[in-house]
Amino acid sequence: MSGTHSAPSPGRDHPGERAAPDPIRLLAIRDTALSVDEVFAAVGDPAAGGTALFVGTVRSHDGGTDVDALSYSAHPTAEAEMRGIAEKVVADFPVRALAAVHRVGDLSIGDLAVVVAVSCPHRGEAFEACRKLIDDLKHQVPIWKHQTFSDGTDEWVGA
Repeated sequence: MSGTHSAPSPGRDHPGERAAPDPIRLLAIRDTALSVDEVFAAVGDPAAGGTALFVGTVRSHDGGTDVDALSYSAHPTAEAEMRGIAEKVVADFPVRALAAVHRVGDLSIGDLAVVVAVSCPHRGEAFEACRKLIDDLKHQVPIWKHQTFSDGTDEWVGA
């Protein structure tokens, strides 16, 4: 037998380079503390070369005013809206696994408000997909934030 055998050229034809068959692993709206570890574990995938994770926390200020209290409320359709956004991200990127959880109820400064993560074959895809996921969740899911400021004023955001 003559000739040499060369390794197949890298390409997008390998199954690990494509989206997983059912990549949406965790979607939830909760009135209990969120866990970065839970979300990170949910997006573990042996074919993923990149995992991007975003954690949104309650900050002590907004618009130049100190925040004393914050509460999130969600419309009953919020989880269904989250699923629609997740499905769109999965359709647009080669997602191996995706997870998103959002908190509702009264939160304190420093509490986790939202945790999202996406794993993809490569880091660039993971970053882009995670950015798309959190941006679309913030703009489209009917979750409203009520802030009370130290000067006695308050405001609703997203309502």
